[in-house]
Amino acid sequence: MSVVGIDLGFLNCYIGVARSGGIETIANEYSDRCTPACISLGSKTRAIGNAAKSQIITNVKNAVHGFKKLHGRAFEDPYIQAERAKLPYELQKMPNGSVGVKVRYLDEERLFAVEQITGMLLAKLKETSESALKKPVADCVISVPSFFTDAERRSVMAAAQIAGLNCLKLMNETTAVALAYGIYKQDLPALEEKPRNVVFVDMGHSAYQVSICAFNKGKLKVLATTFDPFVGGRNFDEALVDYFSEEFRTKYKLNVKENPRALLRLYQECEKLKKLMSANASDLPLNIECFMNDLDVSSKMNRAQFEQLCAALLARVEPPLRAAMDQAKLQREDIYSIEIVGGATRIPAVKEQISNFFCKEISTTLNADEAVARGCALQCAILSPAFKVREFSITDVVPYSITLRWKSSYEEGTGECEVFSKNHAAPFSKVITFHKKEPFDLEAYYTHPQEVPYPDSRIGRFTIQNVGPQHDGDNSKVKVKVRVNIHGLFSVANASIIEKQSLEGDHNDTPMDTESSSKSQGRDEELLCNSRQDKMQVDQEEGVQKSQAEQQNQADEETENAGTETKAASGEKQDQPPQPKAKTKVKSIDLPIQASLYRQLGQDLINSYIENEGKMMMQDKLEKERNDAKNAVEEYVYEFRDKLCGVFEKFITEEDSNKLTLMLEDTENWLYEDGEDQPKQVYMDKLQELKKFGQPIQERCMEHEERPKVLNELGKKIQLLMKAVEAYKNKDEKYDHLDPAEMEKVEKYINEAMNWLNSKMNAQNKLSLTQDPVVKVAEILAKSKELDSFCNPILSKPKPKIEPPSDGQSKANGEHNGPVNGQSATETKPEPAKDNPQQTKPPGEMEVD
Repeated sequence: MSVVGIDLGFLNCYIGVARSGGIETIANEYSDRCTPACISLGSKTRAIGNAAKSQIITNVKNAVHGFKKLHGRAFEDPYIQAERAKLPYELQKMPNGSVGVKVRYLDEERLFAVEQITGMLLAKLKETSESALKKPVADCVISVPSFFTDAERRSVMAAAQIAGLNCLKLMNETTAVALAYGIYKQDLPALEEKPRNVVFVDMGHSAYQVSICAFNKGKLKVLATTFDPFVGGRNFDEALVDYFSEEFRTKYKLNVKENPRALLRLYQECEKLKKLMSANASDLPLNIECFMNDLDVSSKMNRAQFEQLCAALLARVEPPLRAAMDQAKLQREDIYSIEIVGGATRIPAVKEQISNFFCKEISTTLNADEAVARGCALQCAILSPAFKVREFSITDVVPYSITLRWKSSYEEGTGECEVFSKNHAAPFSKVITFHKKEPFDLEAYYTHPQEVPYPDSRIGRFTIQNVGPQHDGDNSKVKVKVRVNIHGLFSVANASIIEKQSLEGDHNDTPMDTESSSKSQGRDEELLCNSRQDKMQVDQEEGVQKSQAEQQNQADEETENAGTETKAASGEKQDQPPQPKAKTKVKSIDLPIQASLYRQLGQDLINSYIENEGKMMMQDKLEKERNDAKNAVEEYVYEFRDKLCGVFEKFITEEDSNKLTLMLEDTENWLYEDGEDQPKQVYMDKLQELKKFGQPIQERCMEHEERPKVLNELGKKIQLLMKAVEAYKNKDEKYDHLDPAEMEKVEKYINEAMNWLNSKMNAQNKLSLTQDPVVKVAEILAKSKELDSFCNPILSKPKPKIEPPSDGQSKANGEHNGPVNGQSATETKPEPAKDNPQQTKPPGEMEVD
């Protein structure tokens, strides 16, 4: 079973795997551990990763990159419209309102969903990990930014499904970094001690995230996460591009932004320049040849200018740091260390801003590029039964507060309740009790839309079905379990109706006064675990613990803490009193839930995407086979032509050589003209046609090289056998037990073999090198094998054993003692000598007195 962690980045992707007792980042077919997040679609095939990156400039309209943040968004989304202006490829509205990428593939216009594009990339990463691990890969953990909403997370999950991956967990990038940092630390404080607080700052190519985590031995708890999703390395690149575009407009009268190809080249050069400026403070040149209109352009920039240019961006580094500290309620002196990861944290000015805010040196112990992939691989190993990992619990947080809204039956208004506050522990379940007579809807949404970097605050609508009144016409008690799961997704996990079969139990239950509960959830909540039911009882208004069980329930596999039962009715009694009355019977019946999630892809649509991905993979495979067949022909032409003037020269007549050279030249010309684009079978036929002429020459050369060796071996073998026959004739005791008739046959067989060898050698010596050989190496080897199989069994026959069996031995002893007086009872020594061989010695051995 494979364990794989995937860092799905905006610019690059990394794969971490667990093997040989550790975590390592694996390399792709280009021996590069970093795979660009880029897909290039062509008239025949797709290029993904490194191959696609090299085509960004040449295949501008069909090379798709920078698509990570298009997930789960509507086409009308302001962010999408802003990105659309910057991207060289075309975005288009999908039938379901989401974003699609319009490209030309297999010589026709195609519209791909973002999930399909990411699915292609994940399928490539899956293939890379399979070739490195030499076994199939299915289970994985994929990283996502901590600020991704439910719609974006579900979109990434769908992409993993399309790629044929079973995503065990969508892991927040900063949490993955924290796990990679903490699991190897041996000096963490014990559980009862004050935790060690570490700040993780991740500024990648497209976003900036901050996370504060508390570490104890075997435990990681995220205290707070903050982010700025619109600051990253690419914004620094954009600042440089804008500066140089303006400079080239005035200096060379070139409008760079109107030419997508030139703009992409400028982006690439600015990215290189940015990296150089991180290492050098002096003036650095920017030179691009044949940039536009066959003009060469040049300019220069130094670090001080660059920092001045990006002053507005650098000012955005501090606010998320301050917000994280406020949310975690920590002071600067509470922080043990500041770990930085992500490519953009290498910019000296960014490092300086972070260091100045915390008034301490920042730490770079983690690999800035690979820490996320390593953390994901560790999480996958923890979740996988195939690996034994050190005990380490991970408690993440809910990034945005979530509220449930429903229609209130009594006040003709709406009731609402904040079920998860910001930075609430996750994964987590809570149970809410409603008093209803009919089916009802629960609408989930983000409480503070202004905090969410997403235009729609809706999460989904959940309809609780099959709700009816009790037998006595009272409201039914409905328990609804809401959950933020291991992927950070909100859902109504299940609902059940509590049916009373006797009226003694809950006379004083009043209907849920839904609106009174909306304010008090986070403030007054006091929790007590119930080990049997895995949920927590909560009285929100009174804040009183309801003692229902003594034991505290352990977290389950997903580190689910427990469920929570929220009740808002002031006079409400406990659902299940510690001492139930004998006449009250309570029955729980599960209810069906119909979920309508915002921007959720239907399973039918995902299945059609999976089918399309399969077809595209098959097309890639066929195209690869076709190219391999074409390359085989080309390789044969070059290799054979080279050898015709070298090793094969003496094995072919001049006339045939000229004829074959001409044929090879014609084939080469055909490959670059009519044969440029032919089916695989045509290339295979062409190769066979060439081999029909080339094979005999190749065989003559090979036979000429191999023949002397095998002839020599056969000759030696015949000589040895003849020596054995001579020894037999000379009455050598080694062979004197052999049957004369069989030895005669052996002699005859050896003579025949010698005659065959001499005749073939004589015939072969008369031929020239350009003629086919009379005898082939295979025939000589076969003759040698025949000789062995006929002669060896006869010559190596063992001598028969002369020693008599035990009965005969005892008889011989009797004969020896015959002349001695048989009545003599005094001679006792021969007796043991006679008996002992039978009892203690193995047969064939004799003890002599």
